[in-house]
Amino acid sequence: MALTSTLIGTTNTTVYTSSVTAPQIGNAITCMIVCNTGAVSSNLTLYAVPNNAGSVGTASSSNMIINALAVPAGETVSLDQEKLVLSGNDTIVAVSSQASTLNITLSTLPV
Repeated sequence: MALTSTLIGTTNTTVYTSSVTAPQIGNAITCMIVCNTGAVSSNLTLYAVPNNAGSVGTASSSNMIINALAVPAGETVSLDQEKLVLSGNDTIVAVSSQASTLNITLSTLPV
């Protein structure tokens, strides 16, 4: 298991890029935890971006998985109901409506 932690910016912030080496076929995201460490509420938008013919793809409304979810100041949101399995160069991209407020931690496993 690997952990990554990233401060989410106010523009598209790549918080995870799946890297695969044989015999591995992908990476499973087992949990995503978003914490608002700021003094104001912030909205979270999250994308699960498939690779584009083997290269990193682009975040868009067609791969958005969370749209402007309000995360109040001092609160934490846990996204762990379902697992996401990513192949090589699939990415998770996040955007915060406020600068320096939302931090995301991901737990991943190779598959």
